[in-house]
Amino acid sequence: MASNPIGNMFKVKELRDRLFFTLLILAVFRLGSVITVPGIDANVLIKYFDDLASQNKNAFASYMDFFVGGAFSNFSIFLLGVMPYISMQIIMQLAVIIFPSLKRIAQEDGGQRKIAQYSRFGTILVCIIQAWAMTFYAYGVQQQGYNVIVIDNQIFFKILFVITVTTGSMITVWLGDQITARGIGNGISMMIFAGIVARLPNAIAELAQSEVQLVFIIIVAIMFLAIIALVIYEESGQRKIPVHYAKRVVGRKMYGAQSTYIPFKVNPSNVIPLIFASSILTLPLTLASSFAQSQNASKWVGTLSRILTPDGLTYNVLLILLIIFFAYFYTQVTLNPTEIAKNIRENGGSIPGVRPEKTEEKLTQILNRLILPGSLFLALIAVLPTLIQKWFGFPQSISQLMGGTSLIIMVGVDLDTMSQIEALLKMHHQEGLTKKGKIRSRSL
Repeated sequence: MASNPIGNMFKVKELRDRLFFTLLILAVFRLGSVITVPGIDANVLIKYFDDLASQNKNAFASYMDFFVGGAFSNFSIFLLGVMPYISMQIIMQLAVIIFPSLKRIAQEDGGQRKIAQYSRFGTILVCIIQAWAMTFYAYGVQQQGYNVIVIDNQIFFKILFVITVTTGSMITVWLGDQITARGIGNGISMMIFAGIVARLPNAIAELAQSEVQLVFIIIVAIMFLAIIALVIYEESGQRKIPVHYAKRVVGRKMYGAQSTYIPFKVNPSNVIPLIFASSILTLPLTLASSFAQSQNASKWVGTLSRILTPDGLTYNVLLILLIIFFAYFYTQVTLNPTEIAKNIRENGGSIPGVRPEKTEEKLTQILNRLILPGSLFLALIAVLPTLIQKWFGFPQSISQLMGGTSLIIMVGVDLDTMSQIEALLKMHHQEGLTKKGKIRSRSL
């Protein structure tokens, strides 16, 4: 009789320690998400966002809270979360491709560590820009009659706010790195995952208090379960490319012929395009909405803020286009067909039915056929919250959790975490999380 997989997780000391450490770090992250920045009156802030919610004008606040688990509406020390770091990673990956000097650094011994350091320094700059923009948002709230700022000296308040929020964001990145190194892995993704899950209780309570009809709730719940099944089906799918290696002589040893395969996921870039696209739109959205709060803001700032409303048509069209772009871009960077074909040829391998000089062309063709439907599927999931909100009248807080980036992140991080736990259990000769003892991927 198979033993309890949950019990097996806590029998293995290494896995048990990693799980407890991850939970401890996530608890620290959640604690920091409710500690208000010095100089902010939390009670006035709560009243302001409650008034926005009652007037259905909290689209920007809900969007910002989405990635940081309510830290934005609390004006907490973890206000920005890990999003500045993700934005900087995008910029660095683009820079490595564009600038040959950076590419040479990345290919040197220890080059990836240098690139990571550059990303850290760049993250500080992005944090300063976004935190500075948020001070205008705070003063915009102040000008609307909410005395949310308790420090009279504007210069002192802005400096304190920027330093606090920037430090908090870098601490959040460090906490994610600790989960990656000493926890169950995927630290940055786990931080976003924790922020999303933390919003579930409030979102369900808001749905219960809304006037949405029961039949619509049942229909959307069924849709939600079906979409989860589709996401899991898509995330676990693989296209296996067979590769045959001929006999070869290395030194005095002869290695026999063998056959293997290259596993290409149906969605090779996973959730990365969604996160990248959301990060790219976060910066202009933050700046526009923050400056639009000021009475001295130009008309074009207010117009840009309205255009970039997360539930608006323009924002969702831009989101779809960016998702498709980053799906192709990230896949070409991480799964470079030229490098894969080169490695196959250097090791005496070939794809059956394909001439060696056509290997790169064949791999590129297969990847393009996988990326397009995968990116369109991601784009459909991304706009799903807006459709649920418009068609069924669901509150924005619950609609965001029933689709879009949140759903992909929750399912993707959950599958990755299960795979890592599965590997640790098998390494210690324990049964896996499934009855068959292995989490398998489908072959398409």
